[in-house]
Amino acid sequence: MAKHASSSRWLLQSLIFTILWTVRAQLPGTWELLVPNAGVASMHTAVTRFNTVVLLDRTNIGPSRKMLPKGHCRIDSNDVVLKKDCFAHSVVLDLQTNQIRPLMILTDTWCSSGQFLPDGTLVQTGGDLDGFKKIRKFEPCEPGEFCDWVELKDVELANGRWYATNQILPDGAVIIVGGRGTNTVEYYPPRKNKNGAIELKFLADVEDNQMDNLYPYVHLLPNGHLFIFANNRAVMYDHEGNRVIRDYPALSGGPRNYPSAGSSVMLALEGDFSTAVIVICGGAQYGAFIERSTDTPAHGSCGRIVATDPKPGWVMEDMPYGRIMGDMVMLPTGDTLIINGAQAGTQGFEMASNPCLYPVLYRPDQPVGLRFMTLNPGTVPRMYHSTANLLPDGRVLIAGGNPHYFYKFGAEFPTELRLETFSPEYLSPDRANVRPVIEGIPETVRYGEAFDVFVSVSLPVVAIIEVNFGNAPFATHSFSQGQRLVKINVTPSVPDSGRYRIKCTAPPNGAVAPPGYYMVFAVNQGVPSVARWVHLVA
Repeated sequence: MAKHASSSRWLLQSLIFTILWTVRAQLPGTWELLVPNAGVASMHTAVTRFNTVVLLDRTNIGPSRKMLPKGHCRIDSNDVVLKKDCFAHSVVLDLQTNQIRPLMILTDTWCSSGQFLPDGTLVQTGGDLDGFKKIRKFEPCEPGEFCDWVELKDVELANGRWYATNQILPDGAVIIVGGRGTNTVEYYPPRKNKNGAIELKFLADVEDNQMDNLYPYVHLLPNGHLFIFANNRAVMYDHEGNRVIRDYPALSGGPRNYPSAGSSVMLALEGDFSTAVIVICGGAQYGAFIERSTDTPAHGSCGRIVATDPKPGWVMEDMPYGRIMGDMVMLPTGDTLIINGAQAGTQGFEMASNPCLYPVLYRPDQPVGLRFMTLNPGTVPRMYHSTANLLPDGRVLIAGGNPHYFYKFGAEFPTELRLETFSPEYLSPDRANVRPVIEGIPETVRYGEAFDVFVSVSLPVVAIIEVNFGNAPFATHSFSQGQRLVKINVTPSVPDSGRYRIKCTAPPNGAVAPPGYYMVFAVNQGVPSVARWVHLVA
């Protein structure tokens, strides 16, 4: 009898496994292990114009799994873990070879912020302890060359910034918004006519007894103003006049920012570029952070609002899964990938459970109720301190995941050093014949400039080929700071010496697309090319 019961259980388990595997195999998207051990768990991630990726953790975390070059140890008598630290806490990944090179960071970058400047330099601000007021720069270089972090000595933040958000502005300057106990904004480079930090009372007004106003969602609107969202409220902020010019209706469903964060994107700008739509998805229930509840179900709701509408209101819809600390990645097509995170708990060390392994595709042009598509699940939990970044070839890099104060590998959800990629369905082999290849494009374009893009495609072109500008954001804590996609105006492609020529018009100004380097994709029937980096200048 016992033998019969055991055999029945085995058959049932086999059947369940077969069903789950069949379902998974039928869902869109594919996963790949890119690097088995990156050496650091990336809390902050950014893709550079040299097709390298900067991965950055915090310095006071103890030993990582990547050593600094001999003779380059960090000496810090105040570090309670390592007074002499010979371990790397930042690395750079070469996407062509998948090789990792250690970088040296000197001051604490825990829960800091960042943004690329117009010249392609990554500026990185704040952190904890000795990094609280620090400004750092990383000037990226070709993979075979040497570049490293530089800590600026001639300038520092006016206010210390921990859990702040950076956003590049139309003139190429960067605004730094908020932070723990810091309800102000300031600028880099510092504005000559402004005396350091400027109060933003809105941030104090939305703070509650578990904070919930940290890492605010900041989006540059095409009218030049900022959409700033914290907790469950948002304002339109005039950064030139330092004033709030609009209060938006509150978003239902509880807090949406750290430590209860979901994620947010501004949908692709297109047409006459006058309309900006913001989407905010997921989050933790209020109280989960205070109670340190790891099993409180996460929100599954999303709010969508036309931020530029004269009478804006939130339209609500539901994801297939509740999700806390998921990442929202703008794909070259204009769809959004929602990935990583947990289905219960809150942000914080060891405060979440039930990892959400299923990515979801948000298709903004579909009717309400049909916008979400469940994709092929991963196998690696990516919860607190994980990141997701679009790569120039259309894949999405998945990195990090460390729900512990130090590196801990024997836990239920261990510190994660593996780097993976997720390939959306547009990269499937059956679409290779319609995938365009950019054969010619200018390296630099000016605002409003007319220019040509030349592409080749295996099958005849039967629809408009889009040319879309996507920037490289700074991803941390389930929000990609500065993320942006602009679908520029094009004419139908015409045959030209075995290729297709597309006449394009560059974005009109810095409010639509701030100056800097962009991944430019040609998109044919929903399938993007490998991007070419283009420098957009005034």
